[in-house]
Amino acid sequence: MRVPISASLRALSFVAAATLAAATQGTAAAAPVEQQPLTVGLLIPTSGNFAAPGRYMKEGFELYLQQHADTLGGRKVVVIQADSAGNPAVGLTQARRLVEQDHVNIIVGPLSTAVDQAIIPYITAHKVPAIFPVLSPDDITQRMPAAYVVRTSAASSQTTQPLGDYAYKTLKYRKVATIAYDFSFGWESIGGFVQVFQDEGGSVLKQLWTPVATADYGPYLSELPRNVDAIVCSFSGAAAINFIKQYKAFGLKTPLICQGNTTDESTLPATGAAALGILTALHYSTALGRPQNESFVAAYTKAYGHQPSYYGEGTYDAALVLDQAVSKLHGDISDTQKFVAAMRSEHVTEAPRGPLVFDRYGNPDQNVYIRKVEMRAGKLENVVTTTIPNVSQFWTFDPAAVLRHPVYSRSYPVCNACK
Repeated sequence: MRVPISASLRALSFVAAATLAAATQGTAAAAPVEQQPLTVGLLIPTSGNFAAPGRYMKEGFELYLQQHADTLGGRKVVVIQADSAGNPAVGLTQARRLVEQDHVNIIVGPLSTAVDQAIIPYITAHKVPAIFPVLSPDDITQRMPAAYVVRTSAASSQTTQPLGDYAYKTLKYRKVATIAYDFSFGWESIGGFVQVFQDEGGSVLKQLWTPVATADYGPYLSELPRNVDAIVCSFSGAAAINFIKQYKAFGLKTPLICQGNTTDESTLPATGAAALGILTALHYSTALGRPQNESFVAAYTKAYGHQPSYYGEGTYDAALVLDQAVSKLHGDISDTQKFVAAMRSEHVTEAPRGPLVFDRYGNPDQNVYIRKVEMRAGKLENVVTTTIPNVSQFWTFDPAAVLRHPVYSRSYPVCNACK
């Protein structure tokens, strides 16, 4: 049975999906394993505050399958989409439904850290393999590695640790202040920068943490010190748009250097000229001059009328990893541990972002790109200025030493020059 992904993603209700899965199972005895459809549960937000990046996730996965005749590793694919709504309780309910009613072979997603924390105990208990294409909490692949998860994105601190090194050694910055979300993503992304920057001799004069739902950044902007070389920030989505616009309107001239989500391609059009000149670090940019990326961006733009972001590239790469692993196993993914091991053993060379090699914890070593927002051909782009190759989630630190320390937080590492 062949169900094109475009149809399944747009039209399958959960009732229809369950019927489809049951029909598929009904033919299992008569068909060899490699001929059965591979059923993928795409757990993404299609409603709520994260619906916009959720759309990019859907598009990236969909595009890969369209380019490969709706197959992965030689097996036809059925995609059953579930809306997490960015809510942990809803996400867990939908994960249960995907596993217990729709009998999916693998879950791809989610987007929200809160949803990830809700579903990991469940998929671990039920031994359900999952690919996390955008989730970044450090401990998913560090102190509390999830046995059945393969992450194709990056740990929160993986891109900001090299940014701290770049700021100190290349930009010659010596004093900074930081401002970021007051939750784990903000703490970990800022913590990675601060750890490296301070270790190399830099000083952090102040750290500010803003609630996720902040609309007015004025009180925080007034607290930022002026006697620093740069302000280091970490935001995403609407928060990034509001912060950058208000920073510019506030008249601040101190350079901004930020975690890459802050100027993601999904938000740049709304941020506008206020983003010009911001320096960021991330494992992807649509402006990356790599043949595989140029082809990907062209195909994605043709298919959806807009450029991809790292959300779309993340799910595209998730499909690529899944494709290679299923092929390596000749379509037989019945042994879950072998399946997860096959995904983690992949050496991916054709990803738009560049090569990925997974470490023993299921996190990819990969390039990190220093990017600067510039206007090119009438549109804002994250132009790659420097490539830092083969970056580990542990940077240059000894993994065993890192794992003895607490995860980056509001209070760790300690700010060395804050009053």
